[in-house]
Amino acid sequence: MPSTRQSPLISLLAVAATFAMIAASSMPLWWVSLTAPNYPPDAFPDGIRIMFGFTGVTNGCTTVPKGSRLGQETQQEDLGWRSGEGDIEKADPKDKPEAVLDCMHEMNTINHYVGMHPIGVGAPVERFLSKYIVGLFAVALLGFAIGSQKVRVLVLGVGFAAVSAWMVFEVWGQGRLATHVKEYTEEAGKYFRDAERIATWGERLTTATTIVAVVLIVLMVLVTFASWKWPGFQLVLGIVPALLPVFFLGAFAAWLYFFGHNMHPWGAFTVKPFMPTVFGDGKVAQFSTHSYPTTAFALLAAVTVLMLVAVLRRRHELADAGEKA
Repeated sequence: MPSTRQSPLISLLAVAATFAMIAASSMPLWWVSLTAPNYPPDAFPDGIRIMFGFTGVTNGCTTVPKGSRLGQETQQEDLGWRSGEGDIEKADPKDKPEAVLDCMHEMNTINHYVGMHPIGVGAPVERFLSKYIVGLFAVALLGFAIGSQKVRVLVLGVGFAAVSAWMVFEVWGQGRLATHVKEYTEEAGKYFRDAERIATWGERLTTATTIVAVVLIVLMVLVTFASWKWPGFQLVLGIVPALLPVFFLGAFAAWLYFFGHNMHPWGAFTVKPFMPTVFGDGKVAQFSTHSYPTTAFALLAAVTVLMLVAVLRRRHELADAGEKA
């Protein structure tokens, strides 16, 4: 077999991409905000903003502006605020915590008015299994970083076995899937009072998550086998993780479509099915919508750039080795 010696730069690029991907997986990657006259900037400087990431959706609003009417009057500042002795009157005003706007609740309230699902109903399988998928991609990138085929297969085998064991232990051994399904059905039931249908949704979520988890394990076995059988399969190990931003945006857009096209009759206002804005600014009823990537999304984009450079260079090295054979 001709020498397919790998440049250290390729390995360095793959390792850098691995760290960038792991860092991005724990951060919000995209934000969506609604603004309207009934949410004035002095009270809601960020609008009604929520943040999207691999693991779910989080509150994107900041603290209440100190000089605003809401900052002076909101009850949020008093809730849970006590002095060391539990006495509000004796508490030092300087120790009073800043109120954080709960825009997740506000967004769910707005969604409810127009008959949309609560936010927590979206992407239940993806966000639950995302950390294991990132683990799979991390092992694949580390495998790509290794020039020796024998060592690469060993690293993939051990790494994928560790990810599989981690997933099986947490999902079923610790009962996290059951907990996730319970939280999902509770979130769905906040506005949709149909226990029988929600129970069916929970059963489907259990089935879908189990199927995807098993597919992931089978996929890891197949990738290890393919890497042992075909040296050129190394390029696939780098290409697939490079598409992670595409996967994220595709899932994000698909779930926005789901929310905009699955209205329920509980809404106080009737809104025709619509496609929420994926990127940029839009308009829905009296609300202006804004949807943009966060700075952390640049880390995910960096994974694509780093791996495309690494894959192209490695492909050139493999081609040269084949020509010399």
